[in-house]
Amino acid sequence: MSRSDHVLIIGSGVAGMEACLMLSKAGKKVTLVEKLSLIGGKTIKNEETFPNMDCSTCLVAPIQQEILQDSSINVLTLSSVEEVKGDAGNFTVAINKKARYVDMIACLGCGMCYPPCPVELINEWEENLTTKKAVYVPCAGALPNVPVIDAEKCLHLNGTDLECNKCMEACMFGAINLTEKDEKLELNVGAILIATGYDMLDICAIKDLGYGQYPGVYTAMEFERLFASNGPTEGKLVMRDGETIPTSVAIIHCVGRTQTHYCSAVCCMASSKHAHFLHHKLSDAQIYNIYSDICLPDKTYQKFHEDVKAHSSQFIYQSDRDKMKITEENGKLKVGYLDNNNKDTSIQVDMVILANALKPAVGSDELEKVLGINHDKFGFVEAQPFRIGSVTTSKPGIFVAGCAEGPKDIQSSVIQSEAAVAEILSLLNS
Repeated sequence: MSRSDHVLIIGSGVAGMEACLMLSKAGKKVTLVEKLSLIGGKTIKNEETFPNMDCSTCLVAPIQQEILQDSSINVLTLSSVEEVKGDAGNFTVAINKKARYVDMIACLGCGMCYPPCPVELINEWEENLTTKKAVYVPCAGALPNVPVIDAEKCLHLNGTDLECNKCMEACMFGAINLTEKDEKLELNVGAILIATGYDMLDICAIKDLGYGQYPGVYTAMEFERLFASNGPTEGKLVMRDGETIPTSVAIIHCVGRTQTHYCSAVCCMASSKHAHFLHHKLSDAQIYNIYSDICLPDKTYQKFHEDVKAHSSQFIYQSDRDKMKITEENGKLKVGYLDNNNKDTSIQVDMVILANALKPAVGSDELEKVLGINHDKFGFVEAQPFRIGSVTTSKPGIFVAGCAEGPKDIQSSVIQSEAAVAEILSLLNS
């Protein structure tokens, strides 16, 4: 039986998108499966990328557009892989494609359907910092720029009010179709690439850090969205009340490292980036980086870190990260920690940013069973442990790239994606 030249890529972050374009240019047909309604991954949540502080959306948007316009790439958003059968060169893949309820061709992305919708929900994509309607795009500049309707929350679709057609009535292009159904698709592919990325560790359980208890405590990704120009505040750095501007900020490193038992590799540079941004946005603010370890895995990162250390932030060593305690005192956040002499000390600040660990993407366990591959002891996809730099999983024909394999920066994700594409082409062309 001949090998299929069709490749399935699961996940549309930087690693998945780069692989799409490389495979298309090599003459292969690609199907890109993404569970969200947009492509681009978490990179588009960032305003800038370290160490050059390039505009993240400026870097990613041309890649997104090229993918959406490439006739060799079939983009399936709101989709998930449900079953995989067969072997390398000839996999049969079952995919569930959820209804969007908005026609991708007829919709012009005008947004006229949002205001009349009576349902208001928390926007998880915006790290719960703002709201959305039951018909929505996750954030400004999302691609495809076509809204999706949440069937569980839509009054018409969930049966609460079958007479509610306000979004349909507001759309002058007839793009909304509330009768659309989920689709079951079947593909024959020669190879599969897992590029499902990562999620952030839920730190609500680490009670001593005050997250969820005190409004001035933020996760790293929440802060990313606060200073992003396409975020909920359009880049205006204010606290949750929408008015207060912080005059002092503590950035806490290695949050969750004890729980995950590994270093997330990118957090130190992300924290340095946050300090850099704070210094330029709020030049008079006091900025502290409290750390117990520093990880700078790329040769270009040291200078950026040293510049931040010299001009943008005071770095404070804590001897035991598990002994930190954050409380509220006289309207300020009190950050208590053990100094380098193991003595209790503290600082008071308006805002705390917790650099929480990266973890395997939600749904990784289910995907492991569907694909029949091994995960490592941390829950990431396991590449062949006996080959240094391998992108091959425990099942021939299935490969991995990016943060699905473990925490890494954008540059390393792209390099690993290129390696995976080389392996895929070697398999399909043999």
